[in-house]
Amino acid sequence: MESTQQHRGTSPEGTVGTETFDTPEALEDITAERVLQSGCALIVDDSATDRLILTHLIAKFGFTSVEAVNGRVGLERLAEHPEVELMLVDWNMPEMTGLEFVKEVRANESYQSVPIVMVTVREQMGFVMEAIAAGANEYLMKPYTLEGLESKLSLLGINPV
Repeated sequence: MESTQQHRGTSPEGTVGTETFDTPEALEDITAERVLQSGCALIVDDSATDRLILTHLIAKFGFTSVEAVNGRVGLERLAEHPEVELMLVDWNMPEMTGLEFVKEVRANESYQSVPIVMVTVREQMGFVMEAIAAGANEYLMKPYTLEGLESKLSLLGINPV
């Protein structure tokens, strides 16, 4: 007797539906395809709580995520995950700040087109201008909301799935 597995997923119209697969391999193939289609975001923040929140929020845009606790680890994760299509970066971190991370990333031609959003408590206009000058595409103030993130990402052409 043939085994059948069901996988709940989101249809292209955004409604939840049930899909049936005849083999475990078929389920793995479609799951792998969805992960590749969804994109990968690198979240660089020394706060585990902020990384968790951002991981949850960015999933609403179809992204999986890779995390780093500071800029130096962020560079390592970026080298390990060249599929990264978006970076969310805190400013204040030990070892390597978010600003230093942005400068290092933008010095590498491979990542010139990958959008970077600074996510930070630094709200003075001078900090915003410094981040943009270093290569950040957008700037999101903490505490952030889904609506705030959505607004910034929509400016970059990234919309919820």
